[in-house]
Amino acid sequence: MNSSDNLNNSFLKKESDGFLGKIVAIANQKGGVGKTTTAINIAAYLAHYGYKTLLIDMDPQSNATSGLGFSQNSVNISIYSLLVYNEDPNKAILKTPYENLKLIPSTKQLSGAEVELVTVFKREFRLKEVLQKLEDNYDYIIIDCPPSLGLLTVNALAAVKNIIIPIQCGYFALEGVAQLLNIIDLVRRSLNVKLEVEGVVMTMYSRSKLADSVISEIKNHFGNKLYNSIIPRNVRLDESASHGKPIIEFEPGAKGAKAYDELAKEIIKRYKNKGLTILESSLII
Repeated sequence: MNSSDNLNNSFLKKESDGFLGKIVAIANQKGGVGKTTTAINIAAYLAHYGYKTLLIDMDPQSNATSGLGFSQNSVNISIYSLLVYNEDPNKAILKTPYENLKLIPSTKQLSGAEVELVTVFKREFRLKEVLQKLEDNYDYIIIDCPPSLGLLTVNALAAVKNIIIPIQCGYFALEGVAQLLNIIDLVRRSLNVKLEVEGVVMTMYSRSKLADSVISEIKNHFGNKLYNSIIPRNVRLDESASHGKPIIEFEPGAKGAKAYDELAKEIIKRYKNKGLTILESSLII
């Protein structure tokens, strides 16, 4: 076994560990920033490292669902039924072809959920109620939010402790981010005091002075919240989605695959370090 194997093994989940119950929303109301690609591939790599992972598609476009090879026509119970009709969430879970990775799918029905939930009591907490029935059975629950700041996204933000924001390496990178941060602050003050930005990931990177200056600006704004891993603009990532496969299964040697692998490792490492910090604090007390 070489040093690279030893390094990768350090990210594997230990059999003695219980379920972590980490819930993360992937959100940015600006479309076309690689949000769903990021959600799919983070989930796939976490599963690859042995973590029981559930991906929840909260986007009516259902791209995370098709990105894992499922057709809307084949879905019987979706996230829509869980939010609107309080269906048992375990009935909606689909087993993917990939070990440790499961999916709660979405369909176009979800586009009507915001209207249907308008008069529902505590409508902002419908997803939280779903997750409370599931979180003890998974290490990571990854939520792919829609590209908007409507009730579906608010449901996700009210239900999680952590949010990861994908930002495209382009001229309009910060467009809308300020609005998203305002919504996060509003949700934190009124619905979920534990909500915080876990990290920011730069996507669709092509080497240029503009892209590098954008990354520098984001770094100045977010500091150590910015992940070191940068996702390149890579045609194989688009192709993998069109084939209904995460990049680790479609072409694991692609630049995009290596970038998402490194990002997943950063996420695992941060949570491990955060856990150690909490343990040390409790020992000091």
